[in-house]
Amino acid sequence: MTRVAAIDCGTNSIRLLVADVDRGAGTLVDLDRRMEVVRLGQGVDRTGRIAPEAMARTLDAAQRYGRICDDLGVEAVRFVATSASRDAENRDEFVVGVRDALGVEPEVVEGTEEAALSFRGATGVLAARHPGPYLVVDLGGGSTELVLGTSAPEAAYSMDVGCVRITERHLLGDPPTTAEVAAARHDVAAALDTAAAVVPLGKAVTLVGLAGSVTTVTAHALGLPSYQPARIDGAVLPVETVLAACDDLLARSHEQRAELGFMHPGRIDVIGAGALVWREVVSRVRDEVAAAGGRLTDVVTSEHDILDGIAWSAAER
Repeated sequence: MTRVAAIDCGTNSIRLLVADVDRGAGTLVDLDRRMEVVRLGQGVDRTGRIAPEAMARTLDAAQRYGRICDDLGVEAVRFVATSASRDAENRDEFVVGVRDALGVEPEVVEGTEEAALSFRGATGVLAARHPGPYLVVDLGGGSTELVLGTSAPEAAYSMDVGCVRITERHLLGDPPTTAEVAAARHDVAAALDTAAAVVPLGKAVTLVGLAGSVTTVTAHALGLPSYQPARIDGAVLPVETVLAACDDLLARSHEQRAELGFMHPGRIDVIGAGALVWREVVSRVRDEVAAAGGRLTDVVTSEHDILDGIAWSAAER
């Protein structure tokens, strides 16, 4: 048994998982799982740099996570940074800040490794309940990873579209205008065209969605009065139900989104873009599966994602 900490630092949020991993038994038991919205990717798509205030918010959260790790007696820590850190000119400054805050070297991973970690985290739990091949989609703030496989990744691609990036590029209205939505959809569709040349979307038997935008859409589709991870994790929803929930969230104003009991305050301004990206992915995969002679009727949501994959990898190291 190894007590590990996994930290996933993305474009919109920084998340921590402290878990006991038994590699012999193949089990991972949560001790602490939490998330803070720090918006590290604020403006990175436009400026190419992490903003000073975004850097400060993220490093403050890293220090808090370090104290939790100390209190729980963590033996190994792995800190993985993704899209915003990959794209930033001043990422070396960020690396030094994390090293000072936590005493560990942060790893700014490429999209393919991010996809592999997400695949492992999701399928480690879902594989016994659903047939493969799985198309695992990790919809983040700055990028969206698509990875296809059964027991291991067979094809993966990281698209430079995510809820923060698409919001800052296109969805400036409240609610967004028809023209803004059309431009955003065109951007996502072009990214999916490129992804589909690498990942054969039509081979998917089970489509699995991960991360905050997807889980929030799922909470909306389920009509939850508050955010309930136990209801969201493993939820199986008809494709049409998912698409309708995406459309509804995109069309709402910030004020109307804020009234939803499950909505995290840090997602209010970006969930419209997250819902748009998820809608485009789900509908494209459905169409590709149909063109290949299959039928995609449902979508699976998982609360187990890249954090779980990072935890497994930390234990193995």
